[in-house]
Amino acid sequence: MSAAGLRRAVRESVSGLPREFWWLWTSTLVNRLGAFVATFMALYLTIDRGYSATYAGLVAALHGLGGVVSSLGAGVLADRLGRRPTLLIAQTSTAGAVALLGFMQHPFAIAAVAFLVGMASNASRPAVQAMMADIVRPEDRVRAFSLNYWAINLGFAVSSAGAGFLAEYSYRAGFLIEAGMTLACALVVFLKLPESRPERTAAEQAADPAVGMGTVLRDGRFMSVVGLSFLVALIFQQGYVALPVAMGTDGFSSSDFGTAIAVNGVLIVALQIPVTRFIEHRDPRRLLVVSSLLAGYGFGLTAFAGSLGVYVLTVCVWTLAEIINSPVQTGLVVRLSPVHGRGRYQGMYTMSWAVAALAAPLLGGFVIDRFGSAWLWAGCAVVGMVAAAGYWLLMRKLPPEPAPVERVRVPEEPVAKTAEVTPAA
Repeated sequence: MSAAGLRRAVRESVSGLPREFWWLWTSTLVNRLGAFVATFMALYLTIDRGYSATYAGLVAALHGLGGVVSSLGAGVLADRLGRRPTLLIAQTSTAGAVALLGFMQHPFAIAAVAFLVGMASNASRPAVQAMMADIVRPEDRVRAFSLNYWAINLGFAVSSAGAGFLAEYSYRAGFLIEAGMTLACALVVFLKLPESRPERTAAEQAADPAVGMGTVLRDGRFMSVVGLSFLVALIFQQGYVALPVAMGTDGFSSSDFGTAIAVNGVLIVALQIPVTRFIEHRDPRRLLVVSSLLAGYGFGLTAFAGSLGVYVLTVCVWTLAEIINSPVQTGLVVRLSPVHGRGRYQGMYTMSWAVAALAAPLLGGFVIDRFGSAWLWAGCAVVGMVAAAGYWLLMRKLPPEPAPVERVRVPEEPVAKTAEVTPAA
């Protein structure tokens, strides 16, 4: 592609999105630039503190359990209290918990505060995803989710490389930097983002009863998507617990892991926008099947890694799976969510990843300690194939995606008054 063509592609990828989206995008970028705890917790516990892989897996599982606890509650809050207040509560709580974790010494205290960090940090996700669905037109949502994921990984690429070298000198500094960046993220939300929750008219309330958690649980198609997303998340989570432990066991340093995992973010930054332009209007069934297979086989190839270069190659394979899966999967969740229940639906979807964050460390640590890492990587390949088959069967039963609907924006009204002519299917 020529330079002019590249500039045109970038311009088309970012044009047409509302100002509120870009402030939300900025807050996401600021937050991820300070990411440290989730990525380097396993190395901090096993290398710096000398604990076993099983204990590191237990702490990471408690971090995931905190996310499970908060996911549904945060989704309900996003629908009832609003997206903006939920974000502010979650981000300020995360900053305090992360800073506290850096000063914990006793194993029980570390585990307890890790649980609080997981609960607080995960609480912002349903609100972010619901707000993004509120303020972006349906036909632009895959592109918007892709750009947001691009921001996550731009920050992740920078923070992972920097934090890997920072960890050689002071893990505590990493905890404090993450706390400060999370507070900066909350400041952006407070100053620049209005509430986006759509108002329910009296006619809408009469025609469409309020959405409760029972409504979500009875939605068979959506819950099937939640189950499959759990399987895919179970694979991806191994990159942040089992992978650093396996590399440490093979004699690689924290900076080696930082270099390998930073490739994940760098590739997403480089490829997310062009790949999204390629897949935006393609069959989501095929895309989800392909991404599941790439995720499983990408981690499966780790069994053959004996050098940093091979580890980097495996990261490249499962990173391509992430690039495809994230916007397509999130767009499917929004498509299946009613407008006035987006917080709850996003909370349930987020919980699938939180449960995976709970289960993956326990499973990964146990398998590595008992059988060796090769068995874990083989299991990832099998789970990827199961998820691919599940997506193929599920998507055959889904109706065609509805035609794009227009958003009606009342002049000089805040974002909270913006409503869609028809709810998302």
